[in-house]
Amino acid sequence: MRRTDPGEDHGPVRYGPPLPADGLPVLPELSAVLAAAASRSDAQPVGGAPALLEAACGYWTRRGLPTVPDQVAAGPGAPALLLALTAALAGDGADVLVPRPCAAWWAPYARILGRPVYHVPTTAESGGVPDPYALLETVRRVRAEGGDPRLLVLSVADDPTATVAPPELLHETVEAAAAEDLHLVSDETWRDTLHDPHGTVLLSPAEMRPDRVTVVTDLAGALLPTGWPAAVARFPDTGTGRHLHARVLDILTALGARIAAPVAAAAGYALDEPPPVAERREATVRLHARVAAAAYTAVVAAGALARPPRAGRHLYADLGPLREPLAARDVGDAQELEDVLTARLGMPAPGGHRFGDDLGALRVRLSTGALLGGTAQERLECLTSPAPLELPHLHRALTSLRSAFGDLRHDAQRRESPR
Repeated sequence: MRRTDPGEDHGPVRYGPPLPADGLPVLPELSAVLAAAASRSDAQPVGGAPALLEAACGYWTRRGLPTVPDQVAAGPGAPALLLALTAALAGDGADVLVPRPCAAWWAPYARILGRPVYHVPTTAESGGVPDPYALLETVRRVRAEGGDPRLLVLSVADDPTATVAPPELLHETVEAAAAEDLHLVSDETWRDTLHDPHGTVLLSPAEMRPDRVTVVTDLAGALLPTGWPAAVARFPDTGTGRHLHARVLDILTALGARIAAPVAAAAGYALDEPPPVAERREATVRLHARVAAAAYTAVVAAGALARPPRAGRHLYADLGPLREPLAARDVGDAQELEDVLTARLGMPAPGGHRFGDDLGALRVRLSTGALLGGTAQERLECLTSPAPLELPHLHRALTSLRSAFGDLRHDAQRRESPR
């Protein structure tokens, strides 16, 4: 299966993996709000209309981050906001730091602007947040080579690893970044998808250093369908933060990056978190937590490695221990692993190289939404069932996953030397 022509569909940007979708039908109340605004022909103001900004303020204030509208900007998805932030903070020759691995859409926006991106290792405990000592060493090395690191992007509740960084690690990393005069962009898309919200402590870097952190939240994480692009950013309440806010609005204006009016109406409704939205979010999180736990068990039972998923709708598996049986199937890198598992499972299994990991590392991100069924009715049944893992279609999907990884385990056992 060695590739001679990798093909266009292996490109790192246009064919990169999207956010893991929840796989569920749209909440009827959200559809009603969007439909009611569908006849509006007026363009939304760049950065968001007052009603949307007020809703975003309420959302953050309820999470311990008091916010006023002058601190907020909205855009058609987190990528548009990150592009504007990167251009504002690092577009004049500065360098960008990200964890390894990181969300697939972070690094391309720096590269589009011609800025180098430096990956910083994470700890064994969690992804999303760089190891503080590795961060300091990377900054020192980049500066010694003539670089100017100025921006660090991180995520406490992480894509792709589905982990949640502990507060003590986050505090050390934030303090290290502040000591090196870095501005932080905290991607908090997945903060409302904690699998055990009562047993997991999640803090925002903005609670620790409000003067140095801009928060970005893509509403596709927990509030809107992935096909309705909307995101909000919260800027520091300082002179520097106000200057950054103004600069981001300038860039969004130049890009024409406005949220469509019907989507903006749905986003404002979702950010207010009325009972239908809150109840759907909680039910969705419970469902994906169950499916992710079952998928994790299947992966680990086969001899692969993975951190237990704590948030989101995905998990990140390392098949390094199964390298020998994979090599027998002509799988020697993450792209080849992606090809084999995507075909075997009938669902996307993007390799770790999509997330900044080494191509030679045999890692993949598996999304739970793809396991919920092939029809809207099947997926909705998963959401409403008291025992979703026992539903025939979901049981079959998990059995297929166990079988795919179990075959690799059996191959490995056959190749073990007899004792």
